[in-house]
Amino acid sequence: MKTGTYFFIAGGFMSVLLFYCAGEPKAPIATKIPHKIYTHGHERIDNYFWLRERENQQVLDYLAAENVYREKVMAPFQKFEEKLFDEIRGRIKEDDSTAPAKRGHYWYYQRYEKGQEYPLYCRKKGSLDGEEEVLLDVNELAQNQAYCRVSGLKTSPNHAILSYAVDFVGRRFYNIRLKDLTTGEYLADEIHDVTDNFVWANDNKTLFYARQHPETLRSEKIYRYKLGQQQDELVYFEEDETFDTSVGKTLSEQYVTIFNESTLQTEFLILDADSPDDQFTLYLAREPEHEYYISHGGDCWYILTNKNAKNFKIVQTPEAHREYEFWHDVVPHNDAVLLRDLTVFRNYLVIEEMSTALPHIRIIDRQTGDSFYIDCNEPVYVTYVETNLEYDTDVLRYSFESLKTPESIFDYNMRLREQQLVKQQMVLGGFDSNNYATERLWVGAGDGVEIPMSLLYRKDLQKNSANPALIQGYGSYGISRLPYFNSKYFSLVDRGFIIAIAHVRGGSEMGRSWYENGRQVLKKNTFTDFIDCTTYLIEHDYTSPAHIYAQGGSAGGLLVGAVANMAPQLYNGIIAAVPFVDILTTMLDDSIPLTTAEYDEWGNPNEKIFYDYILSYSPYDNVIAMDYPNMLVTAGLHDSQVQYWEPAKWTAKLRELKTDDNLLILYTNMEAGHGGASGRFEALREDAMEYTFILALEGMTD
Repeated sequence: MKTGTYFFIAGGFMSVLLFYCAGEPKAPIATKIPHKIYTHGHERIDNYFWLRERENQQVLDYLAAENVYREKVMAPFQKFEEKLFDEIRGRIKEDDSTAPAKRGHYWYYQRYEKGQEYPLYCRKKGSLDGEEEVLLDVNELAQNQAYCRVSGLKTSPNHAILSYAVDFVGRRFYNIRLKDLTTGEYLADEIHDVTDNFVWANDNKTLFYARQHPETLRSEKIYRYKLGQQQDELVYFEEDETFDTSVGKTLSEQYVTIFNESTLQTEFLILDADSPDDQFTLYLAREPEHEYYISHGGDCWYILTNKNAKNFKIVQTPEAHREYEFWHDVVPHNDAVLLRDLTVFRNYLVIEEMSTALPHIRIIDRQTGDSFYIDCNEPVYVTYVETNLEYDTDVLRYSFESLKTPESIFDYNMRLREQQLVKQQMVLGGFDSNNYATERLWVGAGDGVEIPMSLLYRKDLQKNSANPALIQGYGSYGISRLPYFNSKYFSLVDRGFIIAIAHVRGGSEMGRSWYENGRQVLKKNTFTDFIDCTTYLIEHDYTSPAHIYAQGGSAGGLLVGAVANMAPQLYNGIIAAVPFVDILTTMLDDSIPLTTAEYDEWGNPNEKIFYDYILSYSPYDNVIAMDYPNMLVTAGLHDSQVQYWEPAKWTAKLRELKTDDNLLILYTNMEAGHGGASGRFEALREDAMEYTFILALEGMTD
């Protein structure tokens, strides 16, 4: 190690040491304090276990030192990063609004004012030509707050009381506030430290809400709250630590529901919304590996179920009889089509399907049984049902977008089979979708399975190994990583980048089996699929290892973290956002938020078969002395889903063992949680930081 001036960060034991050699910053070095973990007779030594001590000043100093190091390393590109931020922000219409949604006599919408970070929630009565009423200005709420997240905003059934949940920390502990819209005054009622999940009963004075465990953050209790009484009553407690519970309301507004969910099981309880003082009754008892979802259809129920139907089917049952013997198939099971969601209107069923990694919207007339699809005319796209607020309507609101087509909101008349474009996202800065092309590729995996991959690039791009590329993936929880439009992509694409999305196993792009073949003891398929997609791009001259970058966040950060150990030679750089990289230690500690509910996803490592398998791929446990790509790792100090110490520990261990001189940067947002900054522009600064990192590696920061 070269000598030079240095200083200590923190007192007590030496937790951080920043070296400066010949004027160049050297990375912080975290102290090694061996911590032994014994499981199934196996010993692991975790030298950075101490970094989980959230209140320890040495931990905070280490994170701060890493942030200082990032600033110094990236200082030569600071002006470019600011320019890039302005460029990304410049595509956004700052004085924009959402498409108004009708509920009763009101049209509800959000709008932004130029230069403001947060939305105004508004409505108009009677028609869109009516006078605007501002229900909530989040900018006022956020004054003097480093973080502000408003969620769950809704009005009472009679539209007289506004309710919303607000979090000022980022840990997802919310306060529910209530505002009288006739007087503009807040009610004395305020519910503290709960989730953002709540609904109104039909009496306009009863709220049902969910409360989480204070340490594990598992949503476990449902309460009934009466306005004016300023007290609540526990109506349901979910004792099984592998389940979460939440509360909802049917689109028909006839029932309040309690929804209990684990990875592979669901269960509903129901209550007449007109009788909120009654007790909830069980709809259908939970069974192993049975997932079902109910929708009220007036005189009957529709159930989306995987009972003897891996890709789900839809059944109908009388309102008073939900037992299996009363089930009648409406949409039978199809091995090639995954049924993803169901919306029930008075006269129509709207089904969201997925086949060959493409979504479809299917509409069925409830009276005639006639069935048809909404047309989509691009090779790679996303379409989905928007929030629909009214049950008795012939008009479906849905969205269409693609990697090159901005989000487009349509109102579709299901009776006339006619649609109207309500709003298309405006993209400024000279954007023209005709300049870009999308492509769907099929990549042969090592076991013969075909992996879909979506691409975006400029039409004038020539296949060349010198092309830079950014490949992204997720592949967990059955969540499909779909090719949504993202205006920030064009800061890369217009500089010659290819954007690739690998639809790896662990998602549901190719049906339920796609998910099942990427979880628990088949999890490594997720990683090898991603590697195979990367290799395909290289072998077919789209790009080369010197110019390709991998990006993933949360469980997608686990993906790129595992890939960094398995195939580091394929990538010039990796961006791991709030990555779930210390999976084995986390899954062994049921005091850490969300752990027990995830056993069905990853396996319970208290069982040796799962311990051994998770150990074999855990990114943190598999860091070894070898060359790694350039890496940017991000964390959120208040993250409730991936604790900040996972990326921090991973970075520290990589610094200790890696044998290369490539960049390794850790950035911790000290004022945010899992989703990063709360303001719409502040969030873009983190995007600009990530893109500057890879553009600097490409020498494109002029």
